[in-house]
Amino acid sequence: MQEHAGDDWDATAQRVREHFDRLGELEWDRLEQDLRSQVSLEMHRRFLRRTISHGSTVLDVGAGAGRFTIELARLGASVEVTDVSAVQLEVNARRVEAAGFADAVSRRTVADIRDLGAFESGSFDAVVAYGGPLSYAFDDVGKAISEMLRVVKPRGRIVASVMSLLGSLRYFLPSVVGDIEAIGLDAFARLVQTGDQRHSPHQCHMFRWSEIAALLEPYACSTIDASASNCMSLGDPDALAALQRDEGRWQTFLDWEESMCREPGALDGGTHILIAVEAA
Repeated sequence: MQEHAGDDWDATAQRVREHFDRLGELEWDRLEQDLRSQVSLEMHRRFLRRTISHGSTVLDVGAGAGRFTIELARLGASVEVTDVSAVQLEVNARRVEAAGFADAVSRRTVADIRDLGAFESGSFDAVVAYGGPLSYAFDDVGKAISEMLRVVKPRGRIVASVMSLLGSLRYFLPSVVGDIEAIGLDAFARLVQTGDQRHSPHQCHMFRWSEIAALLEPYACSTIDASASNCMSLGDPDALAALQRDEGRWQTFLDWEESMCREPGALDGGTHILIAVEAA
């Protein structure tokens, strides 16, 4: 069953929706575009395994093409799926069915993370907001956090990933000179200072860990896990490829990466920051 919300989108939601409508199937490929991205995908998977229990009812917010909808189904979760993009929901349905998990999804709904009014309070064991939905909420990120906490049960969990400012600058460093030439040094300096990338074709907000901690402080919840999405793997791509060619070494490296990503000093160091909180 697929439901569509009305078209009463504000300008920000409209731009985000159009971006992901254009991406279409490419959103599926994005998480495997290079070896460093594949490590990030694996760290996201491992974080889910640590934080989502078998049999949980989960609202998958900003689910996109379905990478993590499938992972949730593999964990034995019963899933409802949302995204701002109807195109992404269609891709999600195809990918989830092709993976053999169509029965794990009870409903797909076009919805904005800032307004989950289609879902009753206390409906889910967990909300998963992977791939950065909170990074598209901009000034309404507090409203998004409130909505996710509203729809989970007492002691329910919010599991999210957001774009990381520091780690993204590391990852995209080769393109920094071109970006400065395109938008000017002053505009790029504001990006570095604030994490606000609304000047870009890919409009999003990139977070520091300290910013996330401050955002969560007013709410009745506690942090139970936190991680970067990558750490050592954002170093030399050739060295990473050499490790990947030996399966035994590669699996050991991924275990090291998982451990290192959870170190307090590493939380800002990946392309994404992963956070799990438990509601009061």
